[in-house]
Amino acid sequence: MGFEITEAITTAIRGLAESAWQPALTPDGNQRDRAHVAELTNTVTLPDGWPAGARLIVRREPLHPGAQQTIDDLDGCRFTAVLTDQTEGDIVAVERRHRARARAEDRIRALNQLGMANLACGEFARNAAWLQLTLIALNLLAWTQTLTLDDQLARAEPTRVRYQLAHTAARVTRSARRTTLALAADWRWTPDLLDAFAWLRALPPAPT
Repeated sequence: MGFEITEAITTAIRGLAESAWQPALTPDGNQRDRAHVAELTNTVTLPDGWPAGARLIVRREPLHPGAQQTIDDLDGCRFTAVLTDQTEGDIVAVERRHRARARAEDRIRALNQLGMANLACGEFARNAAWLQLTLIALNLLAWTQTLTLDDQLARAEPTRVRYQLAHTAARVTRSARRTTLALAADWRWTPDLLDAFAWLRALPPAPT
């Protein structure tokens, strides 16, 4: 679980030798550029009540361009702390697993934007059907972003995808047994939608 960056942790971070930091990994196992992790278990006294064997791991990463610096940021880097009871594996592997879990939290947040936060019905069975629909919507959005979108839209929140792509004005016309979808040429994100259709047409057919 994430742990608050307290004054004691800030002091411990400043006291770490550079050799204590190890290169961090991305969730897919690649080395994260200029990101490092270190363990503070033996340098910080955890509050009473935490399980025996708990470990405190901290990650540092340079601030992204345009990111607003906070009081917890030190020397142009952002720090996040993780408290875990996992004793097996090195700290790099433990921290990587924790960050992979963040993807699940992102999906839960997306589900709330797609309708899970507001159950529309007064009966359990109808709300269960509503929840199934939001899960289907999440799956469709995730696959759409994975297969047909890139850059920022591939990681965008549902509200942004809905506004930039789903709100594109269009007209369906039929002529000579052909159906044509004409998109608004003056919409800022029409080229992104056209690229998505091109990626979709280029996908190989599903196996039968």
